[in-house]
Amino acid sequence: MNDVNISIEGRTRLDILTAALSAGKKGAHVAPSLSDAEICLSILMRYKENEDSVILSKGHGALGYYAAMHQVGLITDEQFGSFEQNGGEFPGQSSRSNNNKIEYSSGSLGMGLPYALGVALAKKKTSGKVYVVVGDGELNEGSNWEAAALANRYSLDNLVVIVDKNDLQSDGVCKDIVGQNLLSLWQAFGWHVEECDGHSLDDLNQGFECEHTGKPLVILARTIKGKGVSFMEHNNAWHHAVLKEDDYNKAVQEVRDTYGIH
Repeated sequence: MNDVNISIEGRTRLDILTAALSAGKKGAHVAPSLSDAEICLSILMRYKENEDSVILSKGHGALGYYAAMHQVGLITDEQFGSFEQNGGEFPGQSSRSNNNKIEYSSGSLGMGLPYALGVALAKKKTSGKVYVVVGDGELNEGSNWEAAALANRYSLDNLVVIVDKNDLQSDGVCKDIVGQNLLSLWQAFGWHVEECDGHSLDDLNQGFECEHTGKPLVILARTIKGKGVSFMEHNNAWHHAVLKEDDYNKAVQEVRDTYGIH
């Protein structure tokens, strides 16, 4: 859905909602994708194809990533329209393929950053950055912190992690489950830490541009799960759900009202 009178953030949200509706009874991770929309956009708008790598470790945000790819022109209307179709290359969680420009198959949380560590080590001998999108709930997995320690040990300043910090995970509120102080943890592991509004492309871009020579960079991006649709915001019932037409119509109208140019 490409409405020229809507900002790219709004168009990305309309894409997410339209694809979720088309998924039918299979359902979709609607709220996590509305959460990471700007994060994915901000990465892909600076992404250098055939040089940089993007690792979507937060597999539950795959639809947001697909929608961002669609809006920046990395995939076609037809490719994006194949979301959740049998035999298609754009399933509910991203799956690597030579044709769909997905570099990493997500699903097992906590594995994206260790994989990205190896890619960043290899790129130190060539060029390019490695961008990794992780969820705050996903950071409960210890494999992330093993990778974080090694990234600091090898001074991987070509490695950038963006945390989709919406304070929710699939089984509850993050602070009630493990309750990590992410700012203190990343600092303790020797990373350069930036914090920003994860729904502001300007704020995210300022984070990417910060000076962090000799250190890997992590951006703690404050977000809202279900951002842009009032009945989905902060509502874990929409972590994965079937989007019916009535709710779709309400959601689309809200997005148009919020992101449209009047």
